[in-house]
Amino acid sequence: MSTIATDKRALRNAYGQFATGICIVTTLDLLGQPTGLTVNSFNSVSLEPALVLWSLRKESWSAAAFQAADSFAINVLSQGQQEVSDRFAKPLPDKFHNVGFALGKHNMPLIHGAIAQFECLKYRQLDGGDHWIFLGEVLDFNHAQGDPLIFHGGRYATAQLAATPA
Repeated sequence: MSTIATDKRALRNAYGQFATGICIVTTLDLLGQPTGLTVNSFNSVSLEPALVLWSLRKESWSAAAFQAADSFAINVLSQGQQEVSDRFAKPLPDKFHNVGFALGKHNMPLIHGAIAQFECLKYRQLDGGDHWIFLGEVLDFNHAQGDPLIFHGGRYATAQLAATPA
């Protein structure tokens, strides 16, 4: 039997050694209400066409909403948004309570204070084992200066940016 089959916690810890940014992925549910969740699985895929991806555990309480949605937004959180990240990581009935947001050009919830935002049309949804992999075509985006919220080794971390070469 492989190590992976016998020690999933060790595998998860090994995955956790890759430092990632933290995002809130949002959409509107079938009733038109904003919904979202915290992810650290965001990646750029392509410039032509402009594609991004993220993944969602199939057992997630919000899986049905994202499977049904034809679009979503990815909000890259800034270093000061740990409370927002924590809130969206829990299965709360109204995650947007006391969280500033506005609907973007394509009617997707955009979280105030995020350092980058991407409004996407669902391009593909793929089976990825115990996760769904969502590919999105970027319809619109914006970004601002700021330090990202980072996750590493199962906890929040800060970025130590290298000096710009002379």
